Amino acid sequence: MRTSTFYMTRILPGLLLLLVPVMGIAAVSGVAPEALDFTGHWAAIAALVIFVIAYALVISEETLHLRKSKPTIVAAGIIWVLVAFTYGQFDQAHALEGKLSHSLLEFVELFLFLLAAMTYINTMDERGVFAMLRAWLLAQQFNLRQLFWITGAISFVLSPIIDNLTTALLMATVICAVGGDNKRFIAIGCVNIVVAANAGGAFSPFGDITTLMVWQQGIVQFQEFLVLFLPSLAGWLVTAGIMSFALSTERPEAVMEEATLKYGAWIVVALFLLTITMAVSFHNFLHLPPVLGMMTGLGLLNLFGYYLKRRDAALFNTNQAMQAQGDEFSALDGWQNNRKHYDIYQNLQRAEWDTLMFFYGIILCVAGLGAFGYMAIVSEFFYVELGPTYANIFVGFASAIVDNIPVMFAVLEMRPDMDHGQWLLVTLTAGIGGSMLSIGSAAGVAVMGQARGIYTFFSHFKWSWAILLGYIVSIAVHFTVNASLFTS
Repeated sequence: MRTSTFYMTRILPGLLLLLVPVMGIAAVSGVAPEALDFTGHWAAIAALVIFVIAYALVISEETLHLRKSKPTIVAAGIIWVLVAFTYGQFDQAHALEGKLSHSLLEFVELFLFLLAAMTYINTMDERGVFAMLRAWLLAQQFNLRQLFWITGAISFVLSPIIDNLTTALLMATVICAVGGDNKRFIAIGCVNIVVAANAGGAFSPFGDITTLMVWQQGIVQFQEFLVLFLPSLAGWLVTAGIMSFALSTERPEAVMEEATLKYGAWIVVALFLLTITMAVSFHNFLHLPPVLGMMTGLGLLNLFGYYLKRRDAALFNTNQAMQAQGDEFSALDGWQNNRKHYDIYQNLQRAEWDTLMFFYGIILCVAGLGAFGYMAIVSEFFYVELGPTYANIFVGFASAIVDNIPVMFAVLEMRPDMDHGQWLLVTLTAGIGGSMLSIGSAAGVAVMGQARGIYTFFSHFKWSWAILLGYIVSIAVHFTVNASLFTS
């Protein structure tokens, strides 16, 4: 039987690790750890404290104006120095071989995948695809309740394709433009968008970083995520249904916004869909990493970008020649007389580099803490003592407090022995659970910046009870419609 001392010195730090940035303290042991359990060593405790401090700085990003990637990158380096020192001290350097390389490989695959996806999204934005969608919505003169449901539905449908963060930012601009001075509508509409985008992202590998990580590691196949459609939809509908009663059928003033598609916009969309198809096919049929399909698609976009650049240069030269001849009519429809030709690398530069570097820091920090033995402790307590169902439901609450990305990566580092139903459950809870607080997902944090001062932590928290009800319903629906996936 385990003693209370064991729980205080081993389980408690692991529990608090999953609930960072709450502080955790492990007991110091002067005896060489057994079975590579270094959690009692002073270096392990120092690493945990460093991680907690770094994550506290991440949460304070809005206040300190310190980008979240900076503290995590520094913390990752210090933690791995402590890991190397500890392993060397106990003659376990051989056990460290491959641990860091494995974590770096996971990051590189995630980094390149996201870089390709972000470049496509930025190119579609530059070609005017999203501006056209926004202009159409603004011109339709829907009433407030209709706009609430339409923007939520679009968020739910777009999120599985272009990810929840991009979707939330796009639809938040619509809500802010239509809402005008109606701060109540903007606040409620933004909550709805965050919930819908996170729910939609839960049933697609492309919808959220958490689902992407699970898919890339081969735990759940691409098509298997689709069984989460009904649970995700139910969770959003319950929350949205409750919130919609707070809105009137007032019709806001029409907002006219002009938008034109640039040449090649639909070709870029088609290439993006082809790239997604290649990523899935490479993984499912050729058993290659999906990132290879994404990078191949990025190469195709680069080739098309080369064509656009040559076309722009030719149009510019033609326009200059016509002006030199004094022809007051230009044959170039919509051509802007400037020297800014299309450049694919401008869209590459617009990628969320801070977010990508943040993933590097988080992945290596969590992997370093895992090397000390913390992940094994957390896994034993939650997935053995409590059981996978309770543990996975708890993950949703932890995601709301911490952010779903580090929590999901911690689960993947533990790699508990679970059936498919449970792996899908933790994917669902991490996605929808992150909506319970505005800081629980990248979408919520981004929209707080988009609608600064209107959509806030407390305006979101006001509806957390409704989101919790949706969270409970989504779990119940998953257990009902996907009962056959639970083997234990």
